[in-house]
Amino acid sequence: MLRHLFKLIWNRKRANLLLISEIFFSFVVLFGVGTLLINFGRNYRLPFGFDSGPVWRLAIRAGQGQKMPRAELDDVLRQVQALPGVQAVALTSDNTPFSFNNNNTRYYNHGLQSPITNNYDADDAYARVMGLRLREGRWFQPIDDASKARPIVISQDFREIMFGKGPAVGRAITGGNPAVDPKTDQYRVVGVVDAVRMDHDFAAPEPALWKRLEPFDTTHWETANVMVRVAAGQGGALQEKIARTVAGVTRQWSTEVRTLEDERLSKRRYTLVPVIALSLVSLFLIVNVALGLFGVLWYNISQRRAEIGLRRAMGASAGAISAQFLGEMMVVTTLGVLLGVLLAAQFPLLGAFGMPTGLYAAAIGAATVAVYVITALCAWQPSRLAARIHPAVALRED
Repeated sequence: MLRHLFKLIWNRKRANLLLISEIFFSFVVLFGVGTLLINFGRNYRLPFGFDSGPVWRLAIRAGQGQKMPRAELDDVLRQVQALPGVQAVALTSDNTPFSFNNNNTRYYNHGLQSPITNNYDADDAYARVMGLRLREGRWFQPIDDASKARPIVISQDFREIMFGKGPAVGRAITGGNPAVDPKTDQYRVVGVVDAVRMDHDFAAPEPALWKRLEPFDTTHWETANVMVRVAAGQGGALQEKIARTVAGVTRQWSTEVRTLEDERLSKRRYTLVPVIALSLVSLFLIVNVALGLFGVLWYNISQRRAEIGLRRAMGASAGAISAQFLGEMMVVTTLGVLLGVLLAAQFPLLGAFGMPTGLYAAAIGAATVAVYVITALCAWQPSRLAARIHPAVALRED
């Protein structure tokens, strides 16, 4: 039977080549969209590695052409922390969680180069405010004031890449390649925390590194980003108190208070817009391909009425006729899918986009199932139409 189906397909190779091409491109589209959606779904279920629920972001900006002395800024932070409902405050860099700001670079450990790593500045209270979970060592403490190399805390995924199974706490890394620049910055690891996802809901964990902000330095800030952990149930009233407290220090400073949950939802919407648009475009293409397949199959049946009538006259049942057309379509689909699988298999082999092999395998499986379902649905009604053709009518028309 299978040999007979291949012979029928070969006899109509020009028409079937068009079908194979449509199925191939449908598979490619479904594979691409499926990879993206499966990756998003996989990442969405992963923990963030920190607790963003009761945390607010306080952005303090100096007046036009002015800067904020660190001592004055620290005084503002102490007054904010003294407010009822505020549990802790921490000074950090502007690339706060779920923001659109990035700060990343590579680091070196005896010739071993790290992947692109997110950098964050953080003070001694940052871990408590953000709810980071320590796996090794400790967070920054006042004893680090005497450290010659700048203290850092690294994420678990960074630790595995740079130190493997060996010890990480107490080890040193550099901010550049010492072989190229002997004066590169030196850092010393004091702690390791869980891997974090600070970009958006659907982002994968990325290597991260926190550098200690030394207290009472002489830095003058134009903009200060402060993370504020508040008690449960706090809302607009406390936000207003925080803004008034900052304004009470100097009238020239402006203040913005936003919850991390609001920023997370805002970043989620921003991230989903292009994904939804791509999915809709892909759906439109697949629907058009399905309609094209349906039309081609319908036309093929009208052109093969004599063949169908002859088979019916020789005793073929309606079910056999229907199975023949469905079988032909499944063989054609298999040829198109095989071409698509050969192309899709190159992505994990080449390590494209740094995604795990299992994710590509899941996307290939999902695309394969979807293509077979689409083609089976498109072939079902035309195959039923072919099965209903009466042999006498078909032979008389011929």
